[in-house]
Amino acid sequence: MLRSFKQLSAAPRFSHFVRYASNKKYDVVVIGGGPGGYVAAIKAGQLGLNTACIEKRGALGGTCLNVGCIPSKSLLNNTHLLHQVQHEAKERGIDVGGEVKPNFANLMKAKEKSVKQLTGGVEMLFKKNKIDYLKGTGSFVNEKTIRVEPLEGGEPYEVDAENIIVATGSEPTPFPGIEVDEERIVTSTGILSLKEIPQRLAIIGGGIIGLEMASVYARLGSKVTVLEFMDSIGAGMDAEVSKTTQKLLTKQGLDIKTGTKVLKGEREGDVVKIEVEDAKSGEKSELEADVLLVAVGRRPYIEGLNIEAAGLEKDQKGRLVIDDQFKTKHDHIRVIGDVTFGPMLAHKAEEEGIAAAEYIKKGHGHVNYANIPSVMYTHPEVAWVGLNEQQLKEQGIKYKVGKFPFIANSRAKTNLDTDGFVKIIADAETERVLGAHIIGPNAGEMIAEAGLALEYGASTEDIARTCHAHPTLSEAFKEAALATFDKPINF
Repeated sequence: MLRSFKQLSAAPRFSHFVRYASNKKYDVVVIGGGPGGYVAAIKAGQLGLNTACIEKRGALGGTCLNVGCIPSKSLLNNTHLLHQVQHEAKERGIDVGGEVKPNFANLMKAKEKSVKQLTGGVEMLFKKNKIDYLKGTGSFVNEKTIRVEPLEGGEPYEVDAENIIVATGSEPTPFPGIEVDEERIVTSTGILSLKEIPQRLAIIGGGIIGLEMASVYARLGSKVTVLEFMDSIGAGMDAEVSKTTQKLLTKQGLDIKTGTKVLKGEREGDVVKIEVEDAKSGEKSELEADVLLVAVGRRPYIEGLNIEAAGLEKDQKGRLVIDDQFKTKHDHIRVIGDVTFGPMLAHKAEEEGIAAAEYIKKGHGHVNYANIPSVMYTHPEVAWVGLNEQQLKEQGIKYKVGKFPFIANSRAKTNLDTDGFVKIIADAETERVLGAHIIGPNAGEMIAEAGLALEYGASTEDIARTCHAHPTLSEAFKEAALATFDKPINF
């Protein structure tokens, strides 16, 4: 069984560069210091393997910590607080004096502070676990030797490795015919570092990245238009959840245009002109924006890796080809994360990093690809794990559904946060949990219970008969499980 390759965005940083008169030899060399790479390096170090990690960014943590998951969550959380103060304070019994408005420069400073703390924390973990951090760009000389080009100058040097883990990650997928300048036409990197709040923001792509950034800038006052080619948003979501999500985000002021094909996007001075076409009727129209975000997915990053020197293979999508133990054609070269097969998620890469290190040391490792959760950090949050209804129908599996709305949950009502529901899908005969889909407050935290149920093959009765604390949002999960085989108590 073959898969592909992962995340090269961030790397551990030491106070010195490592230079060798002759090649230094390691048990393990990891190329890439993102979530997959740095976790693989730490685990290898913990297992007693002499380990180095090569990272070219100059800060650890990859795309996730530097220009992805972490900075976007800072902006999402802080703009949500702004929205609550502006629009909900009175209802919550809070009098706010004076105008409440965003300080965009300070929002960005708060984001950078979070990033710096976390990337610095990874660096400390490297030192704690005696990982050599080689700050620079790594490329194959041959299947056993890696050349390192130091980030801040100096002579290139080479290191040898008994085992190599490639974890170079991914980069934003370009949109044909649209030229990104990271000022007016931006990727997921540029949208996190704008100098001012755009009056009009257009977004190509109604996936997780696009919708999260749409939420951030809508709360800051931008007029946001989302252009999605498919007939629904949130690729991978359960259809019912997707429909509910679009309805709620539209209520928040987002203009979501599904079934819309983008033909062209060009910058003219400080304006971006976008030409679109209705996917069904073929009718064309134009719109203008101050900023255009291109968020149509990510692709594996292997630039400069020189995979040919090691004889590594890639598939038609640019993913490095591996077997079910992450091995390439060479048993000692493994590939993990975004640069190979599977969902491009930081936590998936982390699991693979641990498993790869364990395969090297112990000969066995484990990743359950049927149990990788996804979360969208809009408000309400959306989270899911396991199979959805569409997939079960395609596979011909008989199932039943239990649902429970947050409007009937005491904690959600107390918090004035009642949009959404918990939906649990179970096998029709055994009641074994097959999937869970949550739209609502704290969905990203609650989905962990579903993951545990999937991992241990729990039934919905197991969940329903487990005592959940009151009053908590998690009671909605218990009631949804109960609804698959009986009647919920509070609805």
